Amino acid sequence: MIYEKIQLWAEHPEATLTSYCPDMTEELHLTPRKTVIVCPGGGYHFLSDREAEPIAFQFMAAGFNTFILRYSVREQITPWAPQIEAALAIKYVRENAEKYNTDPNKIFINGYSAGGHLAASACTLWNNKLIRDAIGVTAGEAPEGINRPNGGILVYPVITLVGGKHLNSFKYLLGQEKQTVESIGEFALDKSVDDTTPPAFIWHTFNDSVVPVECSMLYASALIAHKIPCELHIYPDGPHGLSLANEFVYSGHPERENAYVQNWIDHAISWVRQA
Repeated sequence: MIYEKIQLWAEHPEATLTSYCPDMTEELHLTPRKTVIVCPGGGYHFLSDREAEPIAFQFMAAGFNTFILRYSVREQITPWAPQIEAALAIKYVRENAEKYNTDPNKIFINGYSAGGHLAASACTLWNNKLIRDAIGVTAGEAPEGINRPNGGILVYPVITLVGGKHLNSFKYLLGQEKQTVESIGEFALDKSVDDTTPPAFIWHTFNDSVVPVECSMLYASALIAHKIPCELHIYPDGPHGLSLANEFVYSGHPERENAYVQNWIDHAISWVRQA
């Protein structure tokens, strides 16, 4: 297995990309694989362990190359830093497709809660000038679209500010002093969907009390308005942050195990396989 930790950006050494990719050997000669980049959640305040390796292992076991993006959070965040780091992660995987035996046209980004906001940012803001400048596209050092994912897997994602909830995510992303209606509006991602936004798989629970289900509905509605395919699952019950909703991620907390929700990962794997 190619297991390594890559530093993406000298300005933010804390931002890393960890690979979980099978080695190419004479016996194990595989066709190029699809890739899933996992962005754990944590409100741009911390990075959730239960939304990192447990998820990566599922996608890897299903036959995909997998990477975990550990992006800047809290005081480490400078303007647009997590979004630039997501762009650099996609750019890195695409530029190193041969090394990892990756299909450069099948790179998906997967995020949870605030990590879902970051994944959706990668899908909707990939052509933003600040990002283009930061990753070398504007200067001609990198090709157009090098950082555009081929699809997004968004799990109870923060998309926009709904009813004042999950305000802390924007507080940490923008900084307390820069948190204005205008600055939050820059990251209202349902408003940023356009004809270049890639397809998405999305799931949420109806009674999520932290990130309202309307976030996923608004994003799906924006995709539909632009005739972009999406798959949306709204489960009837379950708290925020379920991850795989099983004993693996919630050992000792049976109240957070949800057998009905657990099938989301199978649906997501099937969605990537047919994409």
